[in-house]
Amino acid sequence: MAEKSTKSFILRVDAETMSAIEAWAADEFRSTNGQLQWIITEALRKAKRLPKKKKDNGTEQL
Repeated sequence: MAEKSTKSFILRVDAETMSAIEAWAADEFRSTNGQLQWIITEALRKAKRLPKKKKDNGTEQL
């Protein structure tokens, strides 16, 4: 199984937005970081901007 790599970066968010993200994360039993990752992934998925996944035999799938 391929190992996923992650990159760190600094994100500046106004206090009101951060409070809303923290509350949303708590409601869904996620960390704030996990919630931000989920929000970004969902936005990319809905915009069809995520890279296509590859099957084991090398062909692409959605």
